[in-house]
Amino acid sequence: MNFEIREMTVSDWNEVRAIYVEGIKTENSTFEAEAPSWEKWDLGHISTCRLVASSKDKVLGWVALSPVSSRSVYAGVAEVSVYISSEHRGKGIGKTLLEHLVKCSEKHGFWTLQASIFPENVASITIHKKCGFREIGRREKLGKMKNGIWRDVILLERRSKIVGDVGI
Repeated sequence: MNFEIREMTVSDWNEVRAIYVEGIKTENSTFEAEAPSWEKWDLGHISTCRLVASSKDKVLGWVALSPVSSRSVYAGVAEVSVYISSEHRGKGIGKTLLEHLVKCSEKHGFWTLQASIFPENVASITIHKKCGFREIGRREKLGKMKNGIWRDVILLERRSKIVGDVGI
């Protein structure tokens, strides 16, 4: 499949939101029960490294970073979000987006990327590992879904080899 990776724009929001809603409906992508407004989403995500995969002016998937803390010592640490439309999963789009996100994050000074993924979301865990993330643990009953069921998450991280103290 031919697609391009480009910066997300405000005009992409309806398609980005629709893909996010698909992820919510799987109940294996996020604890969120509904997609936020653009304004709320925009406030919760770092303004750089927002990327979409698109083909023929259609958004196929997206990636973005969220801050993990407001403390300055964590300025180079971000949480990763990767979402692919249901009809385009399994085509390498997620891996390609994540590879571009890693490069973009390093360009903007991020030394650690982390992801919290439900254990059932094997595809997401797999692409993260292919992109240099390592599993660092399982957080048991980290949060409760809207239906009252507690969920575990697998915590993964990727340390940059070119940003920060690379001797770690």
